[in-house]
Amino acid sequence: MKKLLIALSCFMLAGCSSSGLLNNDGKAALKVLYVGGAAEFETFGSHRSKEGMEASALERTAAWEAMLKERFDSVATVMGKEYKAEMSKGYDVTIFDGTIPATRQRELIRDAAGKVTKVIPAQRLPEDFDCASIAIGQQSENIGRGIGTKHDWYCLCLDAHAHGMKLDHAIFRGPFKTDISLEKRPTPEDAKHYEYFTPNLPDSVMMWRVQTKGYMTDEGFPVGMVSRPWGYLDGPDTEFISSGVCAKTIDAVAIGRHANFLHWGFAASPAYMTEEAKAVFANAVCYIAQFKGQQPLVRKYSDRMATREYVKELKYMATMEPYETRVGWTVEANKEGAKKQAEAKAKQARGEKLTAEESYYLNFKPSEPMSLEDYLKRYHRLAYIHLGNDLDAYIPFYEENTPYIYGLDGSYEIQIDEDAKAWQIPTGDIRLLERAVKSLEKGEEVERAERILERYTLCTFETPAEWSAWFKKYRKQIFFTEAGGWVYMVDGPQTLPGNDYKVREKKAAAAARAAEMAAAGGETSQEEPVQVSGSVVKNERGMAVELKMQIHPGFHIYRTVAASDAYQPLKVSVTAPAGVTVGELIAPEAKAFGTAGTTIYEDAVSVMVPLTGTASGEVTCKVEWQCCDAHVCMPPVEKELKWTL
Repeated sequence: MKKLLIALSCFMLAGCSSSGLLNNDGKAALKVLYVGGAAEFETFGSHRSKEGMEASALERTAAWEAMLKERFDSVATVMGKEYKAEMSKGYDVTIFDGTIPATRQRELIRDAAGKVTKVIPAQRLPEDFDCASIAIGQQSENIGRGIGTKHDWYCLCLDAHAHGMKLDHAIFRGPFKTDISLEKRPTPEDAKHYEYFTPNLPDSVMMWRVQTKGYMTDEGFPVGMVSRPWGYLDGPDTEFISSGVCAKTIDAVAIGRHANFLHWGFAASPAYMTEEAKAVFANAVCYIAQFKGQQPLVRKYSDRMATREYVKELKYMATMEPYETRVGWTVEANKEGAKKQAEAKAKQARGEKLTAEESYYLNFKPSEPMSLEDYLKRYHRLAYIHLGNDLDAYIPFYEENTPYIYGLDGSYEIQIDEDAKAWQIPTGDIRLLERAVKSLEKGEEVERAERILERYTLCTFETPAEWSAWFKKYRKQIFFTEAGGWVYMVDGPQTLPGNDYKVREKKAAAAARAAEMAAAGGETSQEEPVQVSGSVVKNERGMAVELKMQIHPGFHIYRTVAASDAYQPLKVSVTAPAGVTVGELIAPEAKAFGTAGTTIYEDAVSVMVPLTGTASGEVTCKVEWQCCDAHVCMPPVEKELKWTL
């Protein structure tokens, strides 16, 4: 009995250490590595000096270091550019707050016509990284996209308040004491734009303030990141913990866990966190520490993989309201353009000098509103193939076929599984897998069964007996993931048969190599929706940098952004040799996007920057933009073009 008590005592002490329970000095017995490098201000489009950004990153690192040392026994810091994955092995938890080096660069896969068919993101951590970690804001995207975590970039638009918190979760309960102060605040307006996903939203919700500042009220403050909620919980190793005020759905993931990765989407450092949030964050460190040695089972390699939830949006888009809204934007933009043209012509008639913008509007031509047919082709590719312009048939079509759809490896692409439909068994239902295995055993409808097993599993069995043995052994552990690629997997180690994504990777890699060999650049795609080209041209007024931006159907970029929105507008910066003066950007009228004042470009746009003077040398043009479609806002992009005068 005494030996048993001693053993239990040792077990409890070991448990205190591994789970981060507090020592007598009020600290958790954990070793924490903080990876810094982020600045205390939003850096996209920033024209601050390199020295200023580095100084800000050091200030932010100091704030994190001070807060962590108050609560943990051992804290070390390293800047992101100096980090290596093996460093994390010596710590219980790694906190990523700065961009770390890529071990594999971003790669574009093109088809024979040169169209980008797939984007392989940069990889910054090894596939088998099993150290417990927390990523701050967009670092979840940076470290997770390349290895398939569910912490994807749904939107860089998270502000200062959390809502929808799971207050019974461990991070809100201890070991550090938390007193969560809740207040009723208006439901975010942007969430109401997506009520087809979450209908009947209340006018207000209970919220918890995480940060003392946010980008919506404090210009230039860092913006947090939310991840997509669709399919987030369709595996055994994920937890939704909280949403937050953002420009997306009410259930966007602001705090969540996928295996050994915890996403803390809020962007503030401890210098701007509430005391309550500091305690909760410290609890999150203690909580994630217990997942050291694990790694994601489900891998979401395609961030825009369609799930069945996507059909809710398709059904909404199959009504006249969204179509008429788009037409209305074009009509309003045409009215505004005609008004500015009239004003410019009147000013010209008076002999007054025109600004660059006024000169542009002298040649303004109204845009043709999108036809219903073009709208259906753009937003309902699958239904349009079956139904053409019969809009009334679209919603019944989706309702009939939703049980039998599956997602393709593209941007919200879905297909109808005619095999599942023939058997009248929904995709993802364990009965579909069971019937396919039994069909092989009986030698009935073998081709259909093989297609289903090929489509929905990560197995490579060759005989019916092997399929049957696998299914019988793991039946109670088998689950289905849509976000992870529409496959049946086995709840257990990655080494179990049925859990190896490389089965698909090898097939995809062979197809990608063939496509890459025949690749030629230039066309837009869902993976690379904006193509920019430019040149220095001569005109009657002298010279100008002329840029042409081709935008993929369904996508848009931002010309102006209202203070209430978190998008990044188009910016063009030109530097020229001494003796050449750079003028102001000349850009066409953009379309209204909502009512707050944000405007957008779609399809194609040409802009100019006048150059006056004569000199030889290099002209450099930096173009910055952010591209979104109806589902996701992609990370901001910068591209630099150079020409010689």
